[in-house]
Amino acid sequence: MTDPCGIPERTGSSSEVMSTVILLICLFGFTSGSSVQMDVLDNWDGRIHAKFSVPITEETNGWELIVNFSVPVGKIDEWMGDFVAHSADNQMFTLVNKPHNGILHPGDTLKVEMFINYPGSTPPTATAEFINLGHDNFIPPTAKPDLNDTKYDLNEVLEKSILFYEAQRSGKLPADNRIPWRGDSALQDRGDNGEDLTGGWYDAGDHIKFNFPMAFSVTSLAWGLLEFKDAYYDAGELDHMYDSIKWPLDYLMKCHVSPNVYYVQVGEAGKDHSFWGRPEDMTMDRPAYKIDESHPGSDIAAETAAAFAASYMVFKSKNATYAAELLRHAKELYAFAEAHPGKYSDSVNAAAGFYRSFDETDEMCWGGAWMYLATKDPHYLQVAESFYTPGAAWGQSWDEKNSGCMVLLYKVTHKDIYLQDIEATFTDWMPGGSIPYTPKGLAFRSQWGSNRYAANMALIAIMASMQGVHPEVYRKWAESQIDYILGDTGRSFVVGFGTNPPEQPHHRGSSCPMKPAPCASFQMNLDAPNPHVLYGAVVGGPGKNDDYTDKRTDYVTNEVACDYNAGFQSAVAGLKALHMRGEMK
Repeated sequence: MTDPCGIPERTGSSSEVMSTVILLICLFGFTSGSSVQMDVLDNWDGRIHAKFSVPITEETNGWELIVNFSVPVGKIDEWMGDFVAHSADNQMFTLVNKPHNGILHPGDTLKVEMFINYPGSTPPTATAEFINLGHDNFIPPTAKPDLNDTKYDLNEVLEKSILFYEAQRSGKLPADNRIPWRGDSALQDRGDNGEDLTGGWYDAGDHIKFNFPMAFSVTSLAWGLLEFKDAYYDAGELDHMYDSIKWPLDYLMKCHVSPNVYYVQVGEAGKDHSFWGRPEDMTMDRPAYKIDESHPGSDIAAETAAAFAASYMVFKSKNATYAAELLRHAKELYAFAEAHPGKYSDSVNAAAGFYRSFDETDEMCWGGAWMYLATKDPHYLQVAESFYTPGAAWGQSWDEKNSGCMVLLYKVTHKDIYLQDIEATFTDWMPGGSIPYTPKGLAFRSQWGSNRYAANMALIAIMASMQGVHPEVYRKWAESQIDYILGDTGRSFVVGFGTNPPEQPHHRGSSCPMKPAPCASFQMNLDAPNPHVLYGAVVGGPGKNDDYTDKRTDYVTNEVACDYNAGFQSAVAGLKALHMRGEMK
């Protein structure tokens, strides 16, 4: 048996238990006026029929009732909840709601009746404290104020975006975990031969680990850290940023169990998506899927090589040993990609319905460019250029890296073809081009993750401007897209930031009340704010007419994902750095 904080059954005195109760109340709060007396309805010798009536004054999504009797009591029968803890002297008991009755609204009255055995001839008295487990008072650390001339506090945005990635962590959490509602999870993730596959990031509002978007997210974040390290330093977030990307890097290296074997996914979508609950509570099988010589995947191998190569450059002056290990994995994976061409989603059917790869040429170009930047080996540049697809790029995403590749190749070669394609791409993306805009100014590439595409291209525009490509125009356009997401329309699309931010992101863990309250599909369908604020998460975004409804059930507009935040965060770091350097006009 455990108490609400996951502590083994209480064996100390009732005063020790009361200290725990007070701590829980301080952390999570309770409905005002919720200390209530027990009413005795009937009294037989040694047994009473009693009732607690708790007036509800705030939205409740899971509750505890902590009952303190005046004397030790015996057997208790009741039907409104489950007892999850008690004191050694049998005077204090913790009752948690059942799945069907955890949701309460202001104006309701929670009525809990009990039949209680007691010793002696005098019935006990009792009081109960009501704790709202669906009301999280956690507030993140306050970021250092951003003193630069920006419309929004970009320090706060960087801080909270990093916190979002911490909320997505799988595996054994570190001692300095900053997300109080998260705990250890998926500790049994293993490969076919028992390989340790714990760690990494959960992909989105679910609990699958998809390496394709995860690796792309790491590459995008590392790119921003390479170019705009001063922005993270000025925000006081540099150490957190190193820790942020190291978490998935450690996992991705675990997945690369030998030069030609790479696990690319953990978790199966059918089983995972049928479960609405905390990652800490998962009990379903979590199969692992891999590529190898017989099951190629040059796209995901090259993308992961890009993540390792970019991160090698990030870490080589901070931790040379770690950086060298990243580069070793990068070389082996890119060699595998060259030797075994093919789309990973053709080899791993479990990924095909979610992150199907269009082709592998863009990853081979992108990965080769990063390998050349990390090693200066001309072989990688030759391969990258051989896979380059000329013309304007569709965009930048987990499956489309042509725009990123052309910027990198222009950086290292200054060839006109890459410059012309950059310009052609942004002719399409700027107002008046082929990409439609919402009435309030978001470049609308696609409904699913509309914010993500605009933010990714904002990053590409900033990176192109760093190579002298129309810096003033590209930077102003990038800032307009990021400012749209941060609140220019009158609402923020970043959870926990700015004016009228999303309160119901489609995200299982943050939708669940504090343990030990149960969590299931009724939490998904509840029209109320998530009990935990998923600070920093960028939601999918509006429709083509700026239409947006903050509903947890709408996974198109309101889901979150690691790749949604990656380009966005690096673009924010870029805008902050450019303002710091006096390079925004």
